[in-house]
Amino acid sequence: MKTVKGKVIVVTGGAGLFGRTFLQGIATAGGTAIAADINLQAAQETASALSPNSSGRIEAAQLDITSEESIRSLLTDLRERHGHIDAVVNNAYPRNRNYGRKLEDVSYADFCENLNLHLGGYFLVTQQFCKIFREQGGGNVINMSSIYGFMTPRFEVYDGTAMTMPVEYSAIKAGVVQLTRYFAQYFKGSGIRVNCISPGGILDKQPESFLAAYNSHCASKGMLLPQDVLGALLFLLSDESRFMTGQNIVVDDGYSL
Repeated sequence: MKTVKGKVIVVTGGAGLFGRTFLQGIATAGGTAIAADINLQAAQETASALSPNSSGRIEAAQLDITSEESIRSLLTDLRERHGHIDAVVNNAYPRNRNYGRKLEDVSYADFCENLNLHLGGYFLVTQQFCKIFREQGGGNVINMSSIYGFMTPRFEVYDGTAMTMPVEYSAIKAGVVQLTRYFAQYFKGSGIRVNCISPGGILDKQPESFLAAYNSHCASKGMLLPQDVLGALLFLLSDESRFMTGQNIVVDDGYSL
């Protein structure tokens, strides 16, 4: 969308599956996309690989979303170089090495650590960016949630596979939706908008039995690609959605119906 042109937009987890697509889409639409990732080398490689195919700019930056110092350092650097920051996309997906275990095997410590890393990181990024946005007189936050942030898992689609829907994931993504509403209400009237996107499942080398079971609940395509979510992101980043705040856009090909 043309209204993304000239905007400086930070994408956390920029070197990841969604991140690369989001960066490319923002830059192609004429924006300046900041690939902010805890792995600086991966962010730099991503920016170098994507930049030749974009009309806008893609820049790399290191960011630990669980570190207030890291977030503040990024904000200071971007304001010095660009003069303003228009938006941040909370897209990082931090988790510990035990993440993804079945419910019976999840320890209390692991549950708390994963919520702290992911939901806590989204809180910290949003809090720190909104301080700057309020000084600027406006800004835009987009949080990545999930369909499993508002619906119960369909455990049967995992039958016969080593996969599961982690309990931490459901708790985190539900928290992201409510965190979005809280910040949107808190900063209402300040020029700050806070919305979220809840994608359905994303194709990523899942077994055929899972894909067949999952796709049977969808309208047409089934499992999505990151590109299928890009339109919703660009809409929320653009001025076309300037009167939307506190909303959750679901993109899932009907899976949650």
